Amino acid sequence: SQPYIVALMTSLGQPKSGSRVLDVGTGSGYQAAVLAELVGTVYGVEIVCPLAEEARNRLSRLGYSNVTVRCGDGYKGWPEHAPFDLIILAAAPPHVPPALLEQLAPGGRLVLPVGTDRQYLVRYEKRVDGRLIKTVHDEVRFVPMTGEIQAKKGADPINLRARTSEK
Repeated sequence: SQPYIVALMTSLGQPKSGSRVLDVGTGSGYQAAVLAELVGTVYGVEIVCPLAEEARNRLSRLGYSNVTVRCGDGYKGWPEHAPFDLIILAAAPPHVPPALLEQLAPGGRLVLPVGTDRQYLVRYEKRVDGRLIKTVHDEVRFVPMTGEIQAKKGADPINLRARTSEK
């Protein structure tokens, strides 16, 4: 993603020192490196195994000991390390992956592009009581999420008419 988009998504995620973060679509590792400077631990999932290996090596070489990267399908998150205080996606699913909402800690935030033809940057915040607060932000263009999500059908759950709503 462009540095501006990485900065915007990071800002929307409101990372805090000591937080546990999931970076889905790690790619080169840039977003993971930015987050690693701000939080406690970053777990990166990248579906393209050679990219995951390159990111893992690059981040290690640069001294980021608080980042772990694995090759895998981000649609399922990384349940072994959940719950996460922040989850950021760098690929657009047509709908929000249920596993990611489940792996979000109370008080946590999920920031992701959602949609197919038209994509919007969306932030979900999970309240302590489990309710989700959804905020729809800018229209964006990301690569589509691949893997298991491609086999899933379903409507985009975002009400694009409402910029902010409570669910």
